[in-house]
Amino acid sequence: MMKFNKNLPYNELSPLPPQSDIETKEILKKAITANKALAKLVGSGKQLPNQSILINSIVLQEAKLSSEIENIVTTNDELYQAFASDKKITDLNTKEVLHYQEALWEGYQSVKKNGLITTNLIISLCDIIKETDAGVRKTPGTKIANHKSGEVIYTPPEGESVIRKLLHNLEQYINLEDDGVDPLIKMAVMHYQFEAIHPFTDGNGRTGRILNILYLVKNNLLEIPILYLSKYIIDHKAKYYTGLRSITEKNDWKDWILYILDGVEQTALYTQNKIDAIIELQVKTDQEIKKKLPDIYSKELVEVIFRQPYCKRQFLEDAKLVKRKTAGVYLTELERIGVFTSKKVGKEKLYINKRLFDILKK
Repeated sequence: MMKFNKNLPYNELSPLPPQSDIETKEILKKAITANKALAKLVGSGKQLPNQSILINSIVLQEAKLSSEIENIVTTNDELYQAFASDKKITDLNTKEVLHYQEALWEGYQSVKKNGLITTNLIISLCDIIKETDAGVRKTPGTKIANHKSGEVIYTPPEGESVIRKLLHNLEQYINLEDDGVDPLIKMAVMHYQFEAIHPFTDGNGRTGRILNILYLVKNNLLEIPILYLSKYIIDHKAKYYTGLRSITEKNDWKDWILYILDGVEQTALYTQNKIDAIIELQVKTDQEIKKKLPDIYSKELVEVIFRQPYCKRQFLEDAKLVKRKTAGVYLTELERIGVFTSKKVGKEKLYINKRLFDILKK
């Protein structure tokens, strides 16, 4: 095998599976605790009467943080407003984050329907994220450099046929189900490989993080896409890049796999706590409305309030709870007892569930 040179295209990237022991005793032990944490998270999610709160809100948080890793920064407020409002989105960063959310949802629907993660799906995810049809890199010259010093860290494989061959191998590895390797360990391996192939001009990081979630859904380790790995990567960014480099430069998989397994475990526990807090708040809000506004109370109303942090009259109408004029009365009453605070966005009046917003933004 040719010695790795960070300044030359890494066309010698080894195909999968790795020719190394990726199931050491330490790795297998960590995989057990990560799987347990993930199973508990799925159990917590099932406790929610309406799981759309997780899809609408936690997925948006993941979209926000995954984009933040690429220095695409938007605020929670801008993001949730954009998701709820009819106002035209002009902020480019908010648009990019919403494209990520759209790509994640498209990928989720595809995997649930077909049970496969294909090269074509991977390409379409990146195209949605970047609002383009550029597809796989065709032109030479892509280098990954330190954004502060400009020093080249890695030069990915070059040439469309080389990239497509590596993607085809990755596709086969992802969809092979009878190799006996724990899916969480395989997820760590496929994540490295995708990052190393770096098949697109832009959007690779975000596409790769979506693939992690889709892989868990494909293997029935998640029912809905709510594992929030981007926060863990932001909190442990140096270890993330060190782990990737150790495989490329020294074929050392152990630390990287342990890093990803720890990320799954910590993220699952973190998201479970968030879900538990949402459930607790929903029960409390249900009781408040029942006690203070018995005339308008219904279980369905509480569910609409908790679909996402922002609410508006149309949401109550769409849920067939009330007509437009009555919807305004309901929301005003809910604001009066402290469930909402209102805000004018463009020509619309939005109502923010601040306590829910505070849980989600942590």
